Amino acid sequence: MSATPGGARQGILSLVLKDKSQLYQAYMPFLKGGGIFVPTPKRYSLGDEVFLLITLPESGERMPVAGKVVWLTPVGAQGGHPAGIGVQFPETPEGDAVKGKIETLLAGLLTGDRSTHTM
Repeated sequence: MSATPGGARQGILSLVLKDKSQLYQAYMPFLKGGGIFVPTPKRYSLGDEVFLLITLPESGERMPVAGKVVWLTPVGAQGGHPAGIGVQFPETPEGDAVKGKIETLLAGLLTGDRSTHTM
């Protein structure tokens, strides 16, 4: 999984999820509308608006979605969690499309008790 700043605009992140395990660790189903954890050493504040380009496993398509920072994991967090941000998907057609594709890929896995980047 890699997340890198992209473009000239601050707040644009690219997230490439190589397999379903990475997707499971990053997905945040407990957020209204769903969300995703984006590893990054960059500092953000709660409420910051960011633009994501997400590449899901088994797809070369980069899905664009805007979202809001609702989770912060600082560098050096307990439990070995990577530094990064949790981004809540908006309740828009774009947000719903990303959430739907993620939940289709993770069908049957979302009820598991494996740890993730946020829980």
